[in-house]
Amino acid sequence: MAPPKREHPIDARLAAQLIADQHPDLAHLPLRPAAEGWDNAMYRLGEDLAVRLPRRALGAELIGIEQRWLPLIAPALPLATPAPVRTGQPGRGYPWRWSIVRWIPGATADRTPLAASEGARWGAFLKALHRPAPTEAPFNPYRSVPLAKRAEISGPQLARVAAARPDLVTPAILTEWRAALVAEVDRPAGWIHGDLHGRNVLAQDGRLTGVIDWGDMASGDPAMDLYSVWILLPDRASREAALAAYGSVSSATRARARGWAIAMAATLIDHAPPDDPDFAAMGERTFRALVEGP
Repeated sequence: MAPPKREHPIDARLAAQLIADQHPDLAHLPLRPAAEGWDNAMYRLGEDLAVRLPRRALGAELIGIEQRWLPLIAPALPLATPAPVRTGQPGRGYPWRWSIVRWIPGATADRTPLAASEGARWGAFLKALHRPAPTEAPFNPYRSVPLAKRAEISGPQLARVAAARPDLVTPAILTEWRAALVAEVDRPAGWIHGDLHGRNVLAQDGRLTGVIDWGDMASGDPAMDLYSVWILLPDRASREAALAAYGSVSSATRARARGWAIAMAATLIDHAPPDDPDFAAMGERTFRALVEGP
């Protein structure tokens, strides 16, 4: 699946104009393109800041969630996040709110694999994140729902991957998937990131540096984030270290987390753009990690 088209023109000139109009004290800093994802275009501003401009209406909704909620939980997290340090309003014909955030060094973890020693740090991050969320916290129709509800989407994806790659989607994986769909939800909902795959985690020299793209943050089952243990970490020992650092994980929670990992791995392979082999590779590694354990 190719990234969606921009819904409004964005370039460095527009970014510079918005900064000059709304944050003139930062207008002297050099500005250069940094990255562009599905939802935002990003420009580096000086050495320590970045500008995030939504490139479509959905991205604007997600950046609004980040602006409202991420500053409330970011101070308690042991890894850097793009919590806004400044916010911007529509202007110069640009229709959406936008953010200025701290620049987080590193490359995405799908291209800069994590060291095995990072397992405990990842578990500690998840433990710090998974605290109670207020009743007015966002509800995400894809992340806040039980795995059985998500299966309406993930089930057909898994079937397609199973037909094409039976070496990855083994009978044991399919049995585990069915068990995960009926596993008891034995933990209360709390804050979740909602999209913790390798494109949203940054690392440098194998060390975690930050977690980005918080637009899907919501109240939900912590198992929905725990799946990242199998997506991100390189071996069984590092995954065991992450779960140990996280704390008590019941057999039902582990079953749901591994079920979410199966769902995400199937999505990554089924939706992989043909010109982006790293996308599918994340899913392939996840299936192998699930077989390896724990």
